[in-house]
Amino acid sequence: MYHSVYEAWKKDPEGFWAEESKAIDWFEEPTKIFDEDMGVYGRWFTDGVVNTCYNCLDRHVQDNKGDNVALIYDSPVTNTVKKFTYNDLLADVSAFSAALKAKGIGKGDRVIIYMPMIPQTVVAVLACARIGAIHSVVFGGFAANELATRIDDCEAKLVVSASCGIEGARTIAYKPLLDDAIELSKHKPEATIIYQREQLAADMVEGRDFDFDQALLDNKGAEVPCEPMKATDPLYILYTSGTTGQPKGVVRDNGGHLVALNWTMHNIYGVKPGEVFWAASDVGWVVGHSYIIYGPLLSGNPGILFEGKPIGTPDAGTFWRIISEHKVKSLFTAPTAFRAIRKEDPNAEFIKKYDLSHFEALFLAGERADPDTIKWAEDVLKVPVIDHWWQTETGWTIAGNPMGLGFLPVKYGSPAVPMPGYDVQIVNDEGEQIEANELGNIVVKLPLPPGSMPTLWNAEERFIDAYMAEFPGYYKTADAGYIDEDGYLYIMARTDDIINVAGHRLSTGGIEEAIASHESVAECAVVGVTDKLKGQLPIGFVVVNSAVEKSAQEVEAEIVAQVRSLIGPVAAFKSVILVPRLPKTRSGKILRGTMQKIYDGLEWKMPATIDDPAILDEIKSAIDVYRS
Repeated sequence: MYHSVYEAWKKDPEGFWAEESKAIDWFEEPTKIFDEDMGVYGRWFTDGVVNTCYNCLDRHVQDNKGDNVALIYDSPVTNTVKKFTYNDLLADVSAFSAALKAKGIGKGDRVIIYMPMIPQTVVAVLACARIGAIHSVVFGGFAANELATRIDDCEAKLVVSASCGIEGARTIAYKPLLDDAIELSKHKPEATIIYQREQLAADMVEGRDFDFDQALLDNKGAEVPCEPMKATDPLYILYTSGTTGQPKGVVRDNGGHLVALNWTMHNIYGVKPGEVFWAASDVGWVVGHSYIIYGPLLSGNPGILFEGKPIGTPDAGTFWRIISEHKVKSLFTAPTAFRAIRKEDPNAEFIKKYDLSHFEALFLAGERADPDTIKWAEDVLKVPVIDHWWQTETGWTIAGNPMGLGFLPVKYGSPAVPMPGYDVQIVNDEGEQIEANELGNIVVKLPLPPGSMPTLWNAEERFIDAYMAEFPGYYKTADAGYIDEDGYLYIMARTDDIINVAGHRLSTGGIEEAIASHESVAECAVVGVTDKLKGQLPIGFVVVNSAVEKSAQEVEAEIVAQVRSLIGPVAAFKSVILVPRLPKTRSGKILRGTMQKIYDGLEWKMPATIDDPAILDEIKSAIDVYRS
C-alpha cells in the first residue's frame, strides 16, 4: 500500500494534500492548496482559516468525546499518575487563555514557555494556540544566557515558567535562571506566570510575577473563543542550535502542521483513535511539540506526558511499567534511551515483570539507530522496531517504515523509505545526482510538504543561506548518506561528521555501526581527529556493558579487529578510548563535535543543551590516560 500512496502523492501533490486537509475542521476550508509564489518556496492552504486548539480539544468535546482520556501524566519522580479528559483540558485551557488575555496577550504576541514535563505546560501551549499567540517552548533548565537569547530574538511579551524541574534525583530551580535571563535580555517581558511546585517554591517579583494556579482560579469557567487563524499564520517558534552561536527560530504554521500531523498518526505510527500513544521525549524538543502535545490530541489518541528517565526513576523497568500500566500501543523515543536500558539490564530481566500484550511497535529517532540496538529491542519486545528520520525543521517524518500503510521489510541501518511529501535525493558537492549506494549529500526537492518550516523567525535571508542556497531547488538536510537499489535511505552522519582519511571519505556512522555490533559495547561515538599524515583519523569512544568481564585491553583490541574486518584497513581505525559515559544533549544527541575539539586541543565552550557537564571532564581524563 505504501508504494501506491507514495506514487499518488508524486503524481498529484496538491490533490493528495487537498484530500488529507478534509480531516481537519476549518473555519474556512482552503481552496488554494499550494501557492508557489508565496514565501521562499511556496505556502500551503493559503486561503484556509483554522485554529489548532479547536482541532485538539473543542471538536472532540463537540463530538461527544469530552469524557474520553486525552492526556496521561505519569511522573515517577513525584510518584504521580493523573489522567485528563478533553473536558478537563478544555476547562483549564480556556481559563488560562483568559488569564493570558488579561495580561494583554493577543494574536501574534510571543510567549516563551520555560517549563518541565507537567500538565500545566500543555495547558500553556494550547492556550497560546487558542488565542493566536505564538508560543516558543524553551527546554526547562536551559542556561540563563541561552534563555535570554531566545527572549530577545522573539521579543517575548510574557514568560510562563515553573518554580522547578526534576531531573532524576536532582531538583533544578528554574526561577533563578529565569530571573537571570530577564536581567541579561535587552528585551524585557512585561510579565511572568509561575507555577509553584511543592518540591521547591520560587521567590516572586511583585508586579511582574503572577501565580499560575491563581490565574486559573481567577478565570475559572471563562469561555474564550478560538481565534480564527490563517493557515499560514505562525503557531510556534522552536529554536534550534545555529553554527554561528545564534539560535535559529524554526517557524511552524497552523494549517500545514495540522494536516501533516493528523496524517502521520495513523499512516506512520499505526494508531487508531482511542489507542494510547507515547512519545518519550520532552516538550522542549520538536518531538514533544509534534507527538506529546499536538499529534495525539488531534487524532484522538490518549498521549503520555512522562516526567522521568529510562533508567534510575526508579530502575531500568520504567518504560515497561508505563507500557503495561497504560496499555500503550506505540512508543516513540530516542535510541539512546534503549542503549541506556540495555547497558543497565542487558538480559532484560525487568521486562518479565510486566504485561506488554497491548504493545505493537517501537519507533526510534533523534540519533542514528545502530542495528545492534534495534536487534536487541526486537529480541526483548517481540514487536517491530522502526527507525525513522526527521528534523526539527520538518516537524514530521522524512523517511520511515509506515505502520499504517503496510509494514515494509526492515533493513538494519536504514530508516526505510521517503514519506509522501518528500522527494529525497542524493547529490555530490556540485549538486549532481549520484548513483545508488554512493555516499553523498541528502537533499529534498522543493517544495517541502505541509508541516515543514516555511522560514526562520525574522531571518529569511539566513533561512535561504542555511538551507536553500547550496543546492538550488533543494532543501539541504545537512545529513550525508545514500539510497540503495530498493529505494531505502541510509543516514550515515551529519555532513560535518564525514571524515577524510588519506583522501577516502568515510562515514562515522558506518564505523560506529561496526563497533556497536561487538557484544561488549553498550554505546559508542566516533569522531574524526586531526592527523598530520592522513589528514584525519577516526577515534572511537566506547561505553561497555555492565556485565563485561574482559579486560579493557582485550575489549579494545577486539573492537579494532572488528572494525578492520567489517570496514577494512581503509578506515585506519586503531584507537579506542573506553569511557564511563558519553556526553549528550538532553534530547539524547551525542556531542561528537565537542569531543573532537577536546581531543584536538581546540577551544570549545560548554554546550547549552548538555545533560551533565561533568561528563566532559570524564572524557578529558580518559583522553589524557589514553595518551599517557
